[in-house]
Amino acid sequence: MSRTLSYIFIVIGGIIAIYAQAGQQQNQLLLVSGIIVLMFGIYSVSRNIPSKNDSNEDQNDNQI
Repeated sequence: MSRTLSYIFIVIGGIIAIYAQAGQQQNQLLLVSGIIVLMFGIYSVSRNIPSKNDSNEDQNDNQI
């Protein structure tokens, strides 16, 4: 999945969640679906970021 699509999911999920919270009558289903879309986008972006611990272990192995 491309990063731009993940960012689009984040923006759409945030907009849906904010819209669901805006009214006096909060739509719980709309709020939960917005949060799910938001979390899916965040997960997709963070999955491609390498772990800090993995790079430290690689550097330590090379120094020995």
